[in-house]
Amino acid sequence: MQPTSHAFKDNAHQALGNANLQKALALMRSGFPARRAAAVARLPEFEALRDQGKAIKDHVLENLDFYLETFEKNVKAQGGHVHWCRTPQEARDTVLAICQRLGAKTVTKGKTMIAEEIALNDHLEQNGITPVETDLGEYIIQIRKEYPSHIIAPAIHLVKEQIAESFRETHRDLDPARRLEEAPTLVAEARAVLRQKFLAADVGITGANFCVAETGSTVIVTNEGNGDLTQTLTKAHIVLASLEKVVPTLEDLSTILRLLARSATGQEFSTYTTVSTGPRRPEDTDGPGEFHVVFLDNGRSAMLGTEFQDMLRCIRCGACMNHCPVYATVGGHAYGWVYPGPMGAVLTPTLVGVDEAGHLPNASTFCGRCESVCPMKIPLPGMMRHWREREFERQLSPAAYRYGLALWAFLAQRPPLYRFVTGLASRLLGWAGGPRGRFRSLPLAQGWTAGRDMPAPEGRSFMSLWAERQKHRSAA
Repeated sequence: MQPTSHAFKDNAHQALGNANLQKALALMRSGFPARRAAAVARLPEFEALRDQGKAIKDHVLENLDFYLETFEKNVKAQGGHVHWCRTPQEARDTVLAICQRLGAKTVTKGKTMIAEEIALNDHLEQNGITPVETDLGEYIIQIRKEYPSHIIAPAIHLVKEQIAESFRETHRDLDPARRLEEAPTLVAEARAVLRQKFLAADVGITGANFCVAETGSTVIVTNEGNGDLTQTLTKAHIVLASLEKVVPTLEDLSTILRLLARSATGQEFSTYTTVSTGPRRPEDTDGPGEFHVVFLDNGRSAMLGTEFQDMLRCIRCGACMNHCPVYATVGGHAYGWVYPGPMGAVLTPTLVGVDEAGHLPNASTFCGRCESVCPMKIPLPGMMRHWREREFERQLSPAAYRYGLALWAFLAQRPPLYRFVTGLASRLLGWAGGPRGRFRSLPLAQGWTAGRDMPAPEGRSFMSLWAERQKHRSAA
């Protein structure tokens, strides 16, 4: 997909006027945060686990080459293959070559953000191969020709009435008079349709929540079981993963898994945690004929050793966006690319450039909720500030913003002048506010007054009041 992050402001404006989206987001705001809080409260050692999880990921990032090589060695020992891809094009071509060699016509897919990042579905379709999304949310947005609005709940922007309409338009061989008002009915219909897709597929593609170096295994965490059917019934199982998904051992995996579901959906553990190790063996009753792991770099290695390295600890739980007031107001599509919310505000500029995605790190209140709930303790607000600095240095931010900051810096470095100018401005604005004590419109403040009145300053400044208070204390 082509990023539209540069149009964030227009995207957000449209989102605010979308009644169905606002209804769906209201349900999200009352769901994920409450369930996470309840799950965390039931686990007294949760904060200690966060420290352990962070330490594990930091250790991996400091020794990433070693663990990737160890993983590759153990995958090969189990009869599998590892493919190293620097760019999305290399990853697309690698997957396509495997499918073409096996004569694949249909591919089933579990949820994978890497496939979204490299626009894999479009590439397969252009080469005569039909991809079928099997995660329910991904299937819904595929038939609607949309892209995910959330990394764990792809169709969270929709209400059930919209989903029912899409099912009627797509499943035209079913009774048009059937009732589709309730969620269980929608799920049952999708299950029946997808069952035939699983049986007919030639190749299965999944993502990877983790890659275990110790065993050469990949791990997916789901609540639907579609990932198991995707990978066990086909000629080949292709795993798409980014470089930082590796963890050293199964014990390390178990530590991070205790954080993942609680942070993502408020569950103690997801319904399915599937560990895949190599292709089908002679004694196995099922499993893929071939096992391939396709690693994508696409800018990740360039983040190592920089102020953005901490972003590589992300385990894609979605907690940051579940608690973000900006995401909860405009939804994921406003961010204009694969990764929305606070984590997207840091990762997207890295992958598509700050000139394209410079709006995203500015789309934050800096309330800090994202960092406070992140299971990997990623300093997201701090990294957004780094992107703002880079945007400013490259003169990509609006001229009025740059000149305004330059003027403020000039005054701030001259305290007497700063106090004089701000005091004068405060008195003038207080007088101009009139008896209402507020402005409906104000030059240089249209971003505020377009949606609300601007309060006029009242009385003296804090600094003058503080100085007077200190003077009285000294006298006493």
